[in-house]
Amino acid sequence: MEYVILDAQVGDLSGVLDPTRYLDHLPSMSGDLPPGARAFATDPDHYDFRSRRCVKDLRLQAVRGAGGEEMEIEFQHNCWKHDQDLLIRYAGVSCFIIDSADEDREADLGTVILDEILPHRDGCSHEIACWDGTLTLVSRDLQAIWTETICSSDA
Repeated sequence: MEYVILDAQVGDLSGVLDPTRYLDHLPSMSGDLPPGARAFATDPDHYDFRSRRCVKDLRLQAVRGAGGEEMEIEFQHNCWKHDQDLLIRYAGVSCFIIDSADEDREADLGTVILDEILPHRDGCSHEIACWDGTLTLVSRDLQAIWTETICSSDA
């Protein structure tokens, strides 16, 4: 990640997630993002850890269309925090990399820590850090769709 810090030090506490530098740079670079990426990145709930639409703690559920120009990544809610799942559709994918901490687990990267969307000459880059690895995509644009779900504790 270029701006989001996944292991910040705050006083005596280490391992703190800190998107502050990214959020400080976002207003100056958001105009260079494609419309869908800009809407998702600048959503006030995106980096608000108390928000139900914060990406932190979502679980990577599925990656569809890997290797193609159109891809989807599905994230499952965490019942204690979210009441919606997240589907991200990528159009014009020119790069897709899975960097797994454990090669045996392949695309099972676990829970999302944070993400970062940056302008790119091909549209935008989207890096998604999870506890067990990282997904990185470059695409012409993306569309984030939150969909209602029912937690098993609600049923």
